Amino acid sequence: MENFTPTAYTLECVATGREFEDDGWSLADPACETPSLVRARYACRQIEVRSDEYGLYKFCDWMPVRRLLKGSAAPVTYRSKGLAGHLGLENLWITFNGYHPAIGARMTTCSFKETEAYSVCGRTRAEEKRVLVVASAGNTARAFAKVCSENGIRLLLAVPSDNLDAMWFAEPLADCVKLIACAPGGDYFDAIRLSDMALKDREHFYAEGGAKNIARRDGMATTVLSAATTIGRIPDYYFQAVGSGTGAIAAWEAAQRLQADGRFGTNGMKLMVAQNAPFVPMYDAWRAGSRKLLPYADDKARRDAAIIDAKVLSNRKPPYGLAGGLYDALKATDGDLLVVTNPQARKAARLFEELEGIDIHPAAAVATASLIKTVGEGRIAKDATVMLNITGGGEKRFKAGRELWHLRPSHVFPLDTDPDEVVEKVAALFA
Repeated sequence: MENFTPTAYTLECVATGREFEDDGWSLADPACETPSLVRARYACRQIEVRSDEYGLYKFCDWMPVRRLLKGSAAPVTYRSKGLAGHLGLENLWITFNGYHPAIGARMTTCSFKETEAYSVCGRTRAEEKRVLVVASAGNTARAFAKVCSENGIRLLLAVPSDNLDAMWFAEPLADCVKLIACAPGGDYFDAIRLSDMALKDREHFYAEGGAKNIARRDGMATTVLSAATTIGRIPDYYFQAVGSGTGAIAAWEAAQRLQADGRFGTNGMKLMVAQNAPFVPMYDAWRAGSRKLLPYADDKARRDAAIIDAKVLSNRKPPYGLAGGLYDALKATDGDLLVVTNPQARKAARLFEELEGIDIHPAAAVATASLIKTVGEGRIAKDATVMLNITGGGEKRFKAGRELWHLRPSHVFPLDTDPDEVVEKVAALFA
């Protein structure tokens, strides 16, 4: 593992098909005038899955990484008995991202956001002196904080004050990780705005990039790689809850690579993704047949985001309509966007723990509820191969008997804060 050779790939603009070289941190095609994602085209067309000692990097053939960082864990896929029997599904496979030692799942932040963080940070240069900036509603921040702390990578996190309870850790973090927050009442979009202010200082800070970062998407895509390489074929259905839809886009891209590989079947994988009501901007647009999101007033969006159990699903500016975004992914796979209420998700979480023996995060409960709902409507054949992406779980089990440490914000900024003040204060944090 010490003699790792960086993964070979080029980039392709989804809108135009233009192929070009990565400058090391390309987030878009500079020659493209249309809003579009770019994708990695890997030199290795047939994936060779490495041994478990590689952790997440067992899938590094299809991850745009320069280096392998310590501490990673891969998603674990297993065939369901309990939930499958309850639903009458013969081939329900659960891809578990979290802490569940009984099945070999050891993500200590208990979230699949670790797949993003290890991939993105593995793409960074070891000699990079600038500070990586990440905005998050909670789980992503926890994952990046863990990875950057353990591997000495300088990181600035921006998180809403109302979500700071997500910033728990098994042990204190290294000083290279700093946290700022937007004032109470703010949401994920406000945290993004705050991070954008810090990024005005381009000499010392650089953006992680969110959905535009191929490393983030291809890290998340390892959930589908785990499923397909365990099952031996591409699933027929993929269920996941979505806030930005980035994980579902990644799943679509992974399925296309697996089709091209040739060893996992040629079937399309139908994306079945769900939002948590009442925060459902993508669901509303999808039901209206619109590539563009419908108008959503800031105050209503903040209020709706405060109501939902799955706070991590409250992205107001998701990569929905751009080329290669969630709208295209749903159209290409004949997929659907569903909606789940808090009570439905809570009931699904209780059922999952009863039948599968492990607690799950609210977002994973939304995904589970959407599966239950879809099966109840008779939309899935009982012999279909179904993948349920449990994006977070085992937190209750991980925390049991442990003394936790919480990362506190160095500064809490009002929603109407002065950008120059943000630049000045965050610069001082890393002076």
